[in-house]
Amino acid sequence: MTSPHLSFYPKGLPERIRAPQTTLVGNLRISASRYPDRPALVFYNGVLSYHDLQRDVRRMAGYLQQECGVTKGDRVLLYTQNCPQFTVAFYAVMSLGAAVVPVNAMSTHEELGYYFENSGARLAFCAADLYSNLRPCVDSGLVTRVILHQYRDYLNDPRDPLVPGWIAVEQDEVTDPAVVTWAEALAAEQTPMPAAFDADQMCVLPYTSGTTGHPKGCIHTHRTLGYAIYSSSLWRALSAESVFLSVAPMFHMLGLQSGMNMPILLGATTVILPRWDRDMAARLIDQWGVSVWGAPPAMVIDFFAKPDIADYDLSRLSLIFGGGAAMPEAVSRTLKDDHGITFNESYGLTETSAFLHANPVHRNKRQCLGVPTFGVESRVVDPETLEPLPRGEVGELITSGPQVMEGYWHNDAANRESFLERDGRRFFRTGDLACIDEDGYFFMKDRLKRMINVSGYKVWPAEVENFMYDHPAVQEACVIGVPDSRRGEVVMAILVLKERYRGQASEEQVIDWAREKMAVYKAPRRVEFVDALPKSGAGKILWRQLQDEQRALVGDGDVVAAGDA
Repeated sequence: MTSPHLSFYPKGLPERIRAPQTTLVGNLRISASRYPDRPALVFYNGVLSYHDLQRDVRRMAGYLQQECGVTKGDRVLLYTQNCPQFTVAFYAVMSLGAAVVPVNAMSTHEELGYYFENSGARLAFCAADLYSNLRPCVDSGLVTRVILHQYRDYLNDPRDPLVPGWIAVEQDEVTDPAVVTWAEALAAEQTPMPAAFDADQMCVLPYTSGTTGHPKGCIHTHRTLGYAIYSSSLWRALSAESVFLSVAPMFHMLGLQSGMNMPILLGATTVILPRWDRDMAARLIDQWGVSVWGAPPAMVIDFFAKPDIADYDLSRLSLIFGGGAAMPEAVSRTLKDDHGITFNESYGLTETSAFLHANPVHRNKRQCLGVPTFGVESRVVDPETLEPLPRGEVGELITSGPQVMEGYWHNDAANRESFLERDGRRFFRTGDLACIDEDGYFFMKDRLKRMINVSGYKVWPAEVENFMYDHPAVQEACVIGVPDSRRGEVVMAILVLKERYRGQASEEQVIDWAREKMAVYKAPRRVEFVDALPKSGAGKILWRQLQDEQRALVGDGDVVAAGDA
């Protein structure tokens, strides 16, 4: 063994694996033949078996091919919340050798216009409640055909009082000539002609949010996505008997992979929620015996803060995994001690098909990115020179593995900036700062540009946030740097308090508590309480938005903290 972390790999599994050479649509065909009667998708009171899922995928693919002219290499935009139609549309498009462009359901018409123009997509799947945002793209000629679906289409009984009203309601009919309904497309019962392609065919073009400039499309193939989900299923010992909760948005790589593609690979059952609703999540976990859940930490924190959580049967829920932010130590400890649930922290990006690093389930290190998984090589380098750094030193994480994207769509400049060759391997620059401990585990120290400089001392916001979660009143925390004429920058904490503490904790009390827990230069000099923190559609706290807002308010002047007044 060449790296210490290899001794902590899941027992019985090698450093490198031979992933299936099937396409994602091949995975569905296999699972449908193995488990035709097993529930594939559960949507409130609606259940779609693997047989019926495969049937609807074929019918929709036939309509796309025969009536819309979709062929190999085309791109088709998918604009909806999580629902069975997302899965059917996704696999129908891929079965023709075309690629899906999954976009945030909160996208504005201006953003949608950019996605159409950049990707070249001319056809879209759209939820009826979102059509008003898409219509300007139809009116301008960017879109030539829209297949419109109602969330209620896959409900067994829309009148069920437990089904949210916005799901059950029948949206007004759209009369635009470019629009055809989901039901009409399936009712055509078109049979697709076979499309010839292999695992190296592009199948999805997700767009990264980015920190500056326009979002960038990430070219992923059946092979890059397939390798990641196969690796993840082996790493976490998942099987066809697993039951997944899918509530992380499917337009985002975490939801796409862990809430759709991996369960289909396994032939497992997926319980779908279109939006985060902790009460409904608890009911469905209880009802369907959910055992696996991929979720960002913010979602998990909110779920287990539910006052009546003990009233629900969570006995089968044994594994929650996710990334995007560190899970607070106090929350991880509560999950394990009070509920017997492991939170398996992992690390990945849109560019890496989500699954890249993970903690070995039997040897978790909390607040940790884990170790490079099967076939992945990651290094920490100096961001300026790109030379390797010794263990323990903080630098940029670069990575190489079979799940890394082919490149950015029509963006040679971004590709030149993001990829480099080392020792015969192609590495991707993640832009994340990390260090490696003596066991070969990687620890995040934040994004490359998120470091706070306090009088020359470096402060990593994630470290301070972790401290803040130990405060008994804190439910959520975001730490940012704001300007200060004397120190350059000072630390500010923006906090959401637990309900029973609201109106009781003060800024001064929290600052005094923080100064007892960490070095004074790390401790927040300013604290603000808010009702909620802004989050992306993937559940990540929008720290940059908060930082920009505060810097605009503060300007270049001094920050006066409660402890300084």
